[in-house]
Amino acid sequence: MQRVAFCTPVNPVESGISDYSEELLPYLGQYVDLTVVVDDEVQPTNQQLIATLPVIRISDLAKQHARQPFDAIIYHMGNSPAHSRFWQSLQRLPGIVVLHDYVLHHLMLWHAANRLKHLPSYRQQMQHYYAEQGTQLAQRMERGQLGDAVFDFPLSEPVIAQASSLIGHSQYVLERAQQQRPDLPTSLVPMGVPLLPPADRLAARQVLQLPAEVPIWASFGHINPYKRIEQALHAFAQFRRSYPDARYILVGSVSPSYDLKALLQRLQLGDSVQVTGYVDHADFNRYVAAADICFNGRYPSAGETSASLLRLLGAGRAVLVSDIATFSELPADVVAHVPVDRDEVNLIAAYAERLWADVALREALERNARRFVAEKHNLPLAARGYADHLSKVQGWQRLAIQREPLWDLNQVTIQTSIPQVIGHKAAQLGLVDADAPLLDRLATRLRNLLP
Repeated sequence: MQRVAFCTPVNPVESGISDYSEELLPYLGQYVDLTVVVDDEVQPTNQQLIATLPVIRISDLAKQHARQPFDAIIYHMGNSPAHSRFWQSLQRLPGIVVLHDYVLHHLMLWHAANRLKHLPSYRQQMQHYYAEQGTQLAQRMERGQLGDAVFDFPLSEPVIAQASSLIGHSQYVLERAQQQRPDLPTSLVPMGVPLLPPADRLAARQVLQLPAEVPIWASFGHINPYKRIEQALHAFAQFRRSYPDARYILVGSVSPSYDLKALLQRLQLGDSVQVTGYVDHADFNRYVAAADICFNGRYPSAGETSASLLRLLGAGRAVLVSDIATFSELPADVVAHVPVDRDEVNLIAAYAERLWADVALREALERNARRFVAEKHNLPLAARGYADHLSKVQGWQRLAIQREPLWDLNQVTIQTSIPQVIGHKAAQLGLVDADAPLLDRLATRLRNLLP
């Protein structure tokens, strides 16, 4: 089987891409032999991953590639500091880029300021790609004058320039990448998410101590000014005129730059809005199950495909989304699209009132949402997309499934043998096939020490 280096954040790194990768790996590993490449400062916590796959540091990738070349290298690039060292490696050792966000501006600024400790390199990039406008914006950003304007200056150009080929999860991202490099081989690969069991709304509410019959709105994920929470709360205030017992639950951490408390006080929503902060995986799923109407807003957009949104749809929730960028590509019978304009608040409220009053309509939307994810965004389909892209760009015969998924996503831990542990540690040390006799002797001696 072909050997593929898979460079990505993993847990405990707080990134949606950590969860994404750990869910994809067992299925992609059916086609190729994977080595997971992580940031130097990260010690993976996923026991299945540790037990099943070799893990190496990104600083060792070039050395190991020189000793025993990988057949392909995949870099996951998103708009956060978690990808800084992967960007550093990509510049020296080009490979396939999975572009999770079209806007990488915040990554590039952080990389210059913290990894390179040389802000002039950021200014030079901005001037190179965007001329005088870029220089002016860079100066404002360096002074801490952050604003929405950065979304018009994506700074993904250098990453796209280094890519040998590119995988995107939306036409939105691919079209913009192809405008920069019409010659770049690209593939549209669906984002895959696990399909949760059908939600039991009443059971979830009972565990969470929520009322059984009142309408419950919910939004999920990190709360910041770009998630349109203020507009949703104004709409919720309108909704409560008809349904005064309604609740709105905001599930996720709150950005320090976003004064949510002051907003709630200004709208006088009292105890009708609950802010949970970060919750564990089990409670997250319970809040998803408990919700009647979910709102997933975004403006401006970094061109991301939202895994949290796909999880909501897969759970069979009725979801309102901003009609922008990648969200506009979702079918109209799967989500309710809300234009980001002066009627946004009124339309959110109107959608919610209609969906709550018309149970048959809401249930139809829920069924469509779940079916859409089951058919179009399942994990085996996503892995097949990666395999087909690898075959295409590497000139391989079409990859076929060679084995069962590497682990069960519902399994908490995996037992592993001594030879497996030694093999994984050997990969971390950079040992290769010529070292096999030594490793065999070591494995035998260790096995003999066992009771």
